[in-house]
Amino acid sequence: MGVSLSETQTLALLGYMALIQKWNKVYNLTAVRDASAMLTHHLLDSLAVIAPLREQLRAKQVLGEDVAKRVQLLDVGSGAGLPGVVIAIMCPGILVDCVDTVAKKASFIQQVAVTLRLPNLRGIHARVESLTDKYQVVSSRAFASLVDFTSWSVNALAEQGVWMGMKGKHPADEMTALPASVAVFHVEQLDVPGLGAERCIVWMRPAVAG
Repeated sequence: MGVSLSETQTLALLGYMALIQKWNKVYNLTAVRDASAMLTHHLLDSLAVIAPLREQLRAKQVLGEDVAKRVQLLDVGSGAGLPGVVIAIMCPGILVDCVDTVAKKASFIQQVAVTLRLPNLRGIHARVESLTDKYQVVSSRAFASLVDFTSWSVNALAEQGVWMGMKGKHPADEMTALPASVAVFHVEQLDVPGLGAERCIVWMRPAVAG
């Protein structure tokens, strides 16, 4: 997948999976409970977006370690923090906010941030429409249709920001349904080892008027 892991990142990812399993015993964070399935369906599935995300940010020349210039990413309907937590672990130069309307899920993200010592990760209990911060990247994974995802989060998107919609099969119908105000500029196929299912990223941005 074009991603190399440091020992610290590997331990953090495994620690994150352990936290999901622990909290799943009390709260319904995810329907996937088998450890091996969790590895492919959650961890590797989320890791698959890291290289494409870095490439998009490099192309926009906004990826940096300078705290004052850090990219802000919003993960919408984050649930257990997929892919938001994985992005926070793998990309310390990105400030990741995971928003969810379920308080327990936002609390879980906060616990992950504290336990794994991730100062660039934050859980937010809110509706995405109510947020006032602006983000260079707004992501979602199996959250809603592309139309709903972009319309609900458009006010959170920074000027020249992009939407990163993680999908399974190529969502041709959803893309056709998008309003003229949203432009798809790239559909990226992902190869997730061991998953045996199609995955892609639909990259979008506000259409230029005229």
